[in-house]
Formats: sequence, structure tokens, C-alpha cells
Amino acid sequence: MDPMFLTPGLVIGFTVAMGVGPMSVLTMRRTISHGRLYGFISGLGIATADASYGAVAAFGLTAVTSVLVGARTALGLIGGVFLIWLGIRTIRAHPSPTAAAVDDRPSLAGAYLSIYGLTMTNPMTILSFVAIFAGFGLGGGRPLDAVFLTLGVFLGSSLWWVALTTVVGGLRSRLTPAVLAWVNRVSGAVLLGFGLLAVAIASGLLH
Repeated sequence: MDPMFLTPGLVIGFTVAMGVGPMSVLTMRRTISHGRLYGFISGLGIATADASYGAVAAFGLTAVTSVLVGARTALGLIGGVFLIWLGIRTIRAHPSPTAAAVDDRPSLAGAYLSIYGLTMTNPMTILSFVAIFAGFGLGGGRPLDAVFLTLGVFLGSSLWWVALTTVVGGLRSRLTPAVLAWVNRVSGAVLLGFGLLAVAIASGLLH
């Protein structure tokens, strides 16, 4: 057992989480619309998904990897369709001046579970962790080392979402309703674009 595996896991988790993608856009939009805590809980959902896939790579579970990668078409379609729906819904959303519209947002548990499930529809993330771990000579080792590596991924990813939601949350009070409306349109368009791209790739229209 080597606790030093925690450090590379933390660095890898932080670096992977920094990649700009639909989950980053969604988390920032949730932070702006509903507050820092809501955005952070969403970020924890992503960090948990990263740790889940990181664990598969860290423990060398090749059978699980094969099954999930084999299901990437179905998962890609599901995730893509959901992103398209979410993008359209975001574009059409009317920002609240107080941004505290509790009645039009899911619970914190709903925020966590929904973004966790959406992040898990991209099984290719496993291959990213497999490649990174292999490059650093990590993964497939002793079980407790894999535990520390997985924990590091979760903590590193969580650290990124703390930083991001803190910065975005700090800017939230300065945004006028007009700016919030444009935030909805731009973030919705980005989510819609990611969704269409995911569907196109899963359908074989793009390679």
C-alpha cells in the first residue's frame, strides 16, 4: 500500500476535469442560475463519474472496459439526445432576476445524480484514464494502490469544480437579467452543438 499514489491521481483528476466540454458548460450555467452550492454539487457528480471510470482503469477491469466501450453507441445516443433537449430548454429559459428560483430547479440530489448519469454516458473517458495511467506506469497494480489512485482522481476533479464554481459564483451577482439571457442562449447553443455532435458520432455520420 503506497499513499503516494494519491498525488498522481489528484493531478490526473484535476487535469482531466479542466477539459472544456458540455459538463463544464452545464456546471457553469447551473452555478450562474442557481448559485455556487448548486454548481458545486453538480461538479461533485462529475467528479464521482470521473472517479468511477478512473477506478475501472486503476483496478485494470478490462472486462468492464470492454462492455462499456462496446455500448458506446447506445450511450452516446442517449447522452446526445439528452444534451439536445437540455440545450433547447436552456436557450428557451427565462432568467430570474434573483437567480433563486427554487421552484424551477431540481433538488441538490437531482443535480448530482443527473449530471453523474450524463457524464457516465461517455465511456470513452475510460480509455483516457487507461492511456494516462499507462503513460505514468499506473493502474492494474495492488488493490489498495488503486484505491488511493481512484481517491486522488476524485479529489483532484472535485478541487477543479471548487475553483470553477467559486470564480463563476463570484461573478454571478454582477450579471444583469439581459446578460443572463445571453448566457442561457450561448450555453444552450453550446450544449445543443455538443448533443448534435454526440448523436452524429454515435450514428456513424462522423468518425
